[in-house]
Amino acid sequence: MSSSSLMNTYGRVDIAFTHGENVWLYDEQGNKYLDAISGIGVCALGHAYPAVTEAISQQAAQVLHTSNLYRIPVQEQLAEALVKVSGMEKVFFANSGAEANEAAIKLARLHGHQQKIDVPAIIVMEQSFHGRTLATLTASGNRKVQAGFEPLVAGFVRAPFNDIEALQNIANNNSSVVAILIEPIQGEGGLHQPDDDYLTKVRKLCDQNNWLMMLDEVQTGNARTGKYFAYQHDDFLPDVVTTAKGLGNGVPIGACLAQGKAAQLFQPGNHGSTFGGNPLACAAALAVVNTISEQDLCNKVTQSGEKIRAELQKRLANCDRLVEIRGKGLMIGIELNTPCTKLVQQAAEKGVLINVVAEKVVRLLPPLIIDEEQSELLVQCVVNLIKEL
Repeated sequence: MSSSSLMNTYGRVDIAFTHGENVWLYDEQGNKYLDAISGIGVCALGHAYPAVTEAISQQAAQVLHTSNLYRIPVQEQLAEALVKVSGMEKVFFANSGAEANEAAIKLARLHGHQQKIDVPAIIVMEQSFHGRTLATLTASGNRKVQAGFEPLVAGFVRAPFNDIEALQNIANNNSSVVAILIEPIQGEGGLHQPDDDYLTKVRKLCDQNNWLMMLDEVQTGNARTGKYFAYQHDDFLPDVVTTAKGLGNGVPIGACLAQGKAAQLFQPGNHGSTFGGNPLACAAALAVVNTISEQDLCNKVTQSGEKIRAELQKRLANCDRLVEIRGKGLMIGIELNTPCTKLVQQAAEKGVLINVVAEKVVRLLPPLIIDEEQSELLVQCVVNLIKEL
């Protein structure tokens, strides 16, 4: 039974989990569930992953918090590891994806003021999602998360996703723009993917106009799409990239990475965080980054994702409810032609945890370590539910 002491901010499924192992979660009655949503893309290595458990235990026995007034060696190690896998230069650590995006927004405004632009603006996308702070919900292209929180934050220009001509038109008519904030794949918006050359064209447009190219990889980062970051499927670097979710495997941590002109914008006093980059979170995240590299999980994710999507496509080929199956790696969306939120409860009753976004898109974000047998269980359950819809 849920507590009446909690604010009514979630429409929760009435299940409480007591423990987890690998891709499995177990509830209070001992029922077993295949976790195909990973805490909304957070538990990238599944549950109770040994290297993460060990790192947390060891760090908890030493020191949890000292503040950023002092050096934190494990934070420095994590920053070096992220710089190495990303090609970026500098890292700021926060506690969440929203906070990482707030840091990116502040970088863009600093960049604008350095260009003598009094009211700098950031281009953001329709159907996007960047967080629930006032600035990040304003940046999001979802009216539902904004409603009731007006006045919203000024300084954002909205554009359609995957429309380079619209961006060029803004460039031609708005001299206050200083940056663009974009998800390589829109997660909460319905697993929307741009054309293969779209992000490369955005990079070129940013260079031509002295804009910062800022990528929100809160969900697509940390090997979710088959590369450590989704932009690595292409041949360019963003100026700023944010990430969180899978970085800590359940321990709250966010990161804002920058390179080039963006890497030198923050100076002492410009930004900070009491808890951001604390020893415990950094120890967990360092174990995640090292595991992804040591276990070659990017390659495994690519193979697993291709097989799952191929099987879904094959088994749903004649289903009149299916609109499209899309995604990269283990970030998979199945769009239907009818609302399907009830599938979440129906799947849970069959022992599989899934998610529905944009009312009609089944979103699958299984742990990166999912094996062939577990993938088959997931595919079969989802296919059966959709056919019975």
